[in-house]
Amino acid sequence: MGKVFRPSNRESSILSKIESSKEHARRRTISLARDHVDTLGNAISMKLVENQLVETTNKNSLEEQIVKCIEGLCRADDFDIDYMIAPYRQLVQHPNIVSLYVTAYLLEKLINHKSVVDIYGSDSEIYGCIHQQVIKILP
Repeated sequence: MGKVFRPSNRESSILSKIESSKEHARRRTISLARDHVDTLGNAISMKLVENQLVETTNKNSLEEQIVKCIEGLCRADDFDIDYMIAPYRQLVQHPNIVSLYVTAYLLEKLINHKSVVDIYGSDSEIYGCIHQQVIKILP
């Protein structure tokens, strides 16, 4: 028979603090993204096109879709965010929620958009390109 694990109060409080700090960082990052939606959308779309990861017929349409994605992230509840990023959660060790959400949106939704011709590169390359722009704007 297996041993029953019962965490002590100290262990429980430590685990609770860790979870709380992760949730706080997630909410803070989303809140910062809300303040810089247009800047993020422009920087991400420009870099994706420059690095030839996304081929598009209209760069402005791509930027509008990424801005729409970030606005959607700011309004979404936790379940919707977790559902969207679930296939890509293991992409990197400590993912940024904004970078991961935009990556998932790009790979799931924008690949079928009329102005997007094709998306090149691996998932991790796309995440890396997006994340570079996000960390420049959202420290």
